[in-house]
Amino acid sequence: MIFAPVIRRAAYAQAPRSADLALQRFLMGALAEPAAAGSAGCTVTQDDKATTLQLDVPGLAREQLSISIEGNVVRLQSVEGAPRQVQRAWELAADIDAAHSSAKLENGVLTLTLAKVEPASKATTLTIQ
Repeated sequence: MIFAPVIRRAAYAQAPRSADLALQRFLMGALAEPAAAGSAGCTVTQDDKATTLQLDVPGLAREQLSISIEGNVVRLQSVEGAPRQVQRAWELAADIDAAHSSAKLENGVLTLTLAKVEPASKATTLTIQ
């Protein structure tokens, strides 16, 4: 014969169980950070003129990496035959000025300094007749 304690549902229905709370904290912590910025080995900093991405790419030389910029999307991938395969993409809030952006690889850390496009004024002047 097996005896099991009986707990009235009303006694614990109001308060969530500790396992439920732990799962909720875990999921909210994992989902709170954006995937691009919160990824392991990647640091994103930004100011009013540029966004800086620092990415760990140990074992890769500058000839083995390809960076492309299209609008506000930056794509990084390793070339065919590289010792490691890297394929990442970031979508930024503002468009990127590729002419004023730079990339530097030093000691296995790739630093991308992505200049934001400055909005051009579209105002015109009218002459009064």
